Amino acid sequence: MIRRPQGVAAARPSAEGGDSEMLCQVEQLGVVNYAEGLELQQARVAARKSGSIPDTLLLLEHPHVYTLGRNANRENLLFSSERLRQLRAEVFETNRGGDVTYHGPGQLVGYPVFDLKQHRRDLGWYMRSIEEVFIRVAGEFGIAAGRNPQATGVWVGNDKLVAMGVHVSRWVTSHGFAFNVNTDLQFFDWIVPCGLRDKGVTSLEKLLGHPVPMNTAIERVIPAFGKVFGLEMVNVPSEDHAPSRG
Repeated sequence: MIRRPQGVAAARPSAEGGDSEMLCQVEQLGVVNYAEGLELQQARVAARKSGSIPDTLLLLEHPHVYTLGRNANRENLLFSSERLRQLRAEVFETNRGGDVTYHGPGQLVGYPVFDLKQHRRDLGWYMRSIEEVFIRVAGEFGIAAGRNPQATGVWVGNDKLVAMGVHVSRWVTSHGFAFNVNTDLQFFDWIVPCGLRDKGVTSLEKLLGHPVPMNTAIERVIPAFGKVFGLEMVNVPSEDHAPSRG
């Protein structure tokens, strides 16, 4: 059964090389189930709209889950109900852009809750900026990654390393990216990832030939966000969620 999340009650321009930096608080949440992750996002979005928090980046991992974006084609789900039970995965509809994707252990999921009025009111710029973050991160691992003119995300050849899907409300962003660090790529065999039948999926582990500690990946991602978006990144404890390490 596909679960539809319920709503949650509401709880200076920058650019790389600019003269000043804005603050971005970073919450490292560990393993969070998808429904709770949605609630956390919605609470942060409401707080960002009210001005009670600065830009915020939520970093976490999800248990096995398949999510469908606003434009998802259900034919891109290739599993039966029985196979879904065997995979021990959930399925969620979301309001992000894009088609179907997979989240699971070993994948770094990030939800930037940014007020684009304080950056640029330009969704294309925002998406290209997130891609730039991960092109730089991949480069730090010795991987030559880039963009695909026909599809969003970060690519190594014909394989996607980072998937992206966002939602914007009153210029405040939610949803975000999924960075395959040590992801079990077999879970992508049961979908057409992002609706792209002629493309593949990869991970840092596959490209490097060995696992990468998640903390190592996070330590590269946070400063890259700061550099690309002109933000001072500050780690803060989450108020609503105690991190789980599974």
